Amino acid sequence: MSTTMEPTAPAADATVSINYRKVVGRAIADELATDPTVVFLGEDVGAAGGAFKMTEGLQARFGKRVRDTPIAEQAIVGMAVGAAIQGLRPVAEIMFADFAGVCFDQIVNSAAKYRFTSGGQTSVPLTICMANGSGAGFGPQHSQMGENWFLNIPGLKIVTPGTVEDHYGLLRSSIRDDNPVLFFTHKNLFALKGRVPAEPSDEALIVLGQASVVTVGSAVTVVANQQMRHRAVEAAQLLTEEGIDIEVIDPRTLVPFDMDTVITSLSKTSRLLVVQEGPPDGGWGATLVSRVASQHFELLDAPPTLLASDNISVPFAASMELASIPDAARIATAVRQLVAY
Repeated sequence: MSTTMEPTAPAADATVSINYRKVVGRAIADELATDPTVVFLGEDVGAAGGAFKMTEGLQARFGKRVRDTPIAEQAIVGMAVGAAIQGLRPVAEIMFADFAGVCFDQIVNSAAKYRFTSGGQTSVPLTICMANGSGAGFGPQHSQMGENWFLNIPGLKIVTPGTVEDHYGLLRSSIRDDNPVLFFTHKNLFALKGRVPAEPSDEALIVLGQASVVTVGSAVTVVANQQMRHRAVEAAQLLTEEGIDIEVIDPRTLVPFDMDTVITSLSKTSRLLVVQEGPPDGGWGATLVSRVASQHFELLDAPPTLLASDNISVPFAASMELASIPDAARIATAVRQLVAY
């Protein structure tokens, strides 16, 4: 029977309830308060409190260390790269992950390569926050899973938290990292609630590159992140009624990727299902399937399988959008097929 693995809960009076949308501002605020070299910049992040009201109150509290910028992604990231190599620790917000294409050169040819081209003399402690994901009705140009665009760029770290607690701990760790980090917040998880420390605490930080085992099982290893993590847990509950227990793993970071946790799980289950939001080709899911098939073939009793979104642009129509993304029923069907193989 699948069981959910929860971290040891701190005392109730030591934590506060917060949702996935608001935890962004809370994590940034705690790092601004902790480290005077941290600065935050982006479109409408200050006076307006962010396009999604994620950073309300930060400018009033921290003044000029929270800067509103023009609608110019190239300028935002370019300025942040310059600030990082000059000793600051900037957090830059790109309102939608889709707009990363506008500042692609600054990310992949400046931020990602500066340490390499300087022979290790200069680091780029830069975090770029972006809202990604479908299911919320934002349409084809504001709903893409932009993290897959950057998998082929050495020098970048890529973080995709799926819970409030992970969001808080990983964002604070990203800001402290001496490498450029692309940090993705999923728009369709904004209402998700969780608990974070009532006061800033380093105990809540999460190491980049450490996966989370969400449910324990022995039939199939299911690797899924962000929105798909939650749908995989729904599928696990459906399958438990049929006597099929699956192990759900949330990688939490795509680069670095925690292969050890996946392989440990496969040594029990011998079956792999990767659930990825976004089209199947060129994504992290296909990369994981390839690595497992080529490096750990002896562990497998069935073909490693990728379940992804349909190979189309994200539709505006709600019914079509929802139909294009893997849901719990489709995940459960894919698991049954692997078990029956």
